[in-house]
Amino acid sequence: MFTTQLSEEQQMIRDMARDFAKNEIAPHAEQWEKDGWLGDEAIAQMGELGLLGMTVPDTEGGSFIDYVSYALAVEEIAVGDAAMSTMMSVHSSVCCGTLLKSGNEEQKKQWLADMCAGKVIGSFCLTEPQAGSDASALKCRATLENGEWVLNGSKQFVTNGKRAGLAIIFAVTDPELGKKGISAFLVPTDNPGYIVSRVEHKLGIKASDTCAITLENCRIPEANLLGERGKGLAIALANLENGRIGIAAQSVGIARAAFETALKYANERTQFNKLLIQHQSIANMLAEMHTQIEAARLLVLNAASLKDRGIPSLSQASQAKLFASEMCEKVCSMAIQIHGGYGFLEDYAVQRYYRDARITQIYEGTSEVQKIVIARGLQDYHV
Repeated sequence: MFTTQLSEEQQMIRDMARDFAKNEIAPHAEQWEKDGWLGDEAIAQMGELGLLGMTVPDTEGGSFIDYVSYALAVEEIAVGDAAMSTMMSVHSSVCCGTLLKSGNEEQKKQWLADMCAGKVIGSFCLTEPQAGSDASALKCRATLENGEWVLNGSKQFVTNGKRAGLAIIFAVTDPELGKKGISAFLVPTDNPGYIVSRVEHKLGIKASDTCAITLENCRIPEANLLGERGKGLAIALANLENGRIGIAAQSVGIARAAFETALKYANERTQFNKLLIQHQSIANMLAEMHTQIEAARLLVLNAASLKDRGIPSLSQASQAKLFASEMCEKVCSMAIQIHGGYGFLEDYAVQRYYRDARITQIYEGTSEVQKIVIARGLQDYHV
């Protein structure tokens, strides 16, 4: 598992996250799915362990070591529960990461330490009902009135939308400027103009609260502008590497959970007087699953390692996200196949892994978008 190339500190972080996921997350995942809500106590523990501040340096209240460590931790949390890793990835990558990169000193002082401690969870409000992959087509508006920004509009598919204490919201401030007329804002969610209009019912990651948000005369101080006016789209796109590395790592974790469950079942279940794993067709499936997971992990850790070295890695992050997410669905499907009819029952976890896996090819950029990014990178590829 890439162990020989990991430092002792990276291995310790991975093992800590693995133990926590095994003991404090996995036993509750099924109940959390039924409740449609992640365990508050477990999230508080993650904050105490530093798992929610892994993209932020200690000088800002975080626990950053490197992005390889972060990817390893997300994978382990995803093995325990995909929904919990979704919360962790969005909060860490596009919320803490965006505030760290674009916030001023006062904004960071006000929010970052509490976010890293898990006292405040972040949400990232970019997508709108009519604007998914095309982030430049926003209709949400922000107007400046008497020293306050007033936000009106709707946001869709907001991860942590109900749980969040702070929302990073993107809105049009200068419609005539097109892409250059979008700005970013910090909005405390206890603001009466921030309305959770619907908590979505989903195929998978059901314990992660995905919400539709309505902004209705949502007034915030002028100082809550994040970054420069008109730089919102650039701010939104600046953390793509982080987000895609996170979801790629999540995909590896979900696939690993499915594989390990299938492997255990194959070593216990008997058919035709032999263990399933002794049947060549089943053994071949398990071998393919294991190989695909290992390959995906290497792509993830390669992208994270490049980022740690300050080397542009958007293409590599997109490759990792594309391959790992599509691998994840295939591996989870094979895990169900190995379980036979039992794999189709809610009593067995593999059906949950399969449902959770599907979203990984959609959020943080669809597979189709990843291919566009990768293809653009080929323009600078030298044979």
